[in-house]
Amino acid sequence: MKPFLIQQLERYALRLTELDFLLSREDIMADMTQFLKLSREHAEVSAVASRFARFQQRSADLASAQAMLGDEDLREMAEEEVASASAELLTLEAELQRMLLPKDPDDARPAFVEIRAGTGGDESALFAGDLLRMYTRYAESQGWRCEIVSESVSELGGYKEVVVRIEGDQVYGALKFESGGHRVQRVPATETQGRIHTSACTVAVLAEPDEAEAIKINPSDLRIDTYRASGAGGQHINKTDSAVRITHLPTGIVAECQDGRSQHSNKAQALKVLTARIQEKDRAERAAKDAAERKSLIGSGDRSDRIRTYNFPQGRLTDHRINLTLYKLLSIMEGDLQDVVHALQSYEAAEQLAALEIGATA
Repeated sequence: MKPFLIQQLERYALRLTELDFLLSREDIMADMTQFLKLSREHAEVSAVASRFARFQQRSADLASAQAMLGDEDLREMAEEEVASASAELLTLEAELQRMLLPKDPDDARPAFVEIRAGTGGDESALFAGDLLRMYTRYAESQGWRCEIVSESVSELGGYKEVVVRIEGDQVYGALKFESGGHRVQRVPATETQGRIHTSACTVAVLAEPDEAEAIKINPSDLRIDTYRASGAGGQHINKTDSAVRITHLPTGIVAECQDGRSQHSNKAQALKVLTARIQEKDRAERAAKDAAERKSLIGSGDRSDRIRTYNFPQGRLTDHRINLTLYKLLSIMEGDLQDVVHALQSYEAAEQLAALEIGATA
């Protein structure tokens, strides 16, 4: 294991000793807020420290086994122990590297996925519908729950714009790399001469704000409009002004919701989307400043970037940020996104690990 990682892990062991002492103090136990905060940190630090202790133990076992290789009577047993310890050490090192990486507190949050048709007219709107199907199918495979927040259906099917809320375990952490421009190359159903067309959609993935930590919006900065919802929903949705549109006047950011059955529920959902968009704007501005110091291919938040191409004639998906190419496009469009998600997460982990090493040697 690299020396800078050993140094990081040794700090965890020291911090665990500090936390054990702090949590035994009566004044800390009397302050429930502080006690819970330190308890959560203790759980995280303890997990890392225990794996490091196991790593140290197996390293000692490996050294002992290697020392016995020269003994003819013990060589066979020593060789087995060397193989066993070496294999476990590789697994432990990978685990510890992952545990040391900076954690995005939003990764565990639900997410709003916004899909907007771009260049390509009706074909772009149809592709937006295909992307929605891809994400909702993937969500179903992960046991997540999906809920359409707002939609603008195109004349030939598909969507001019659609926003879906996805709730479940680690939703934002899995989908956050989907933000950006998605390009499709295929022969549209309306094409009579078999020519391949290129069209595009933009996708934005926003973490749903934690109500306890969400930015505070001044009610006087909001303009709230109600209107009659359109689309599916039966007689009720067409006869009442239940849809809500909220505009944040200082930024001009707008959010709307029309899927709920009541104006109250739509207002609450639209406010969540609005807050998420404002926080994403702040996040993007911070990322732009960070990118000036250290350029990152993932997580820039620039939705205008073309991040991925879906080439149907070749059955190929290409993610341009990490040079990933997969020839399983049809299964991906049916929600088989796991290979793509894992590749992007692994790339981010490698980038973070490199940043940690640079920081440790600076």
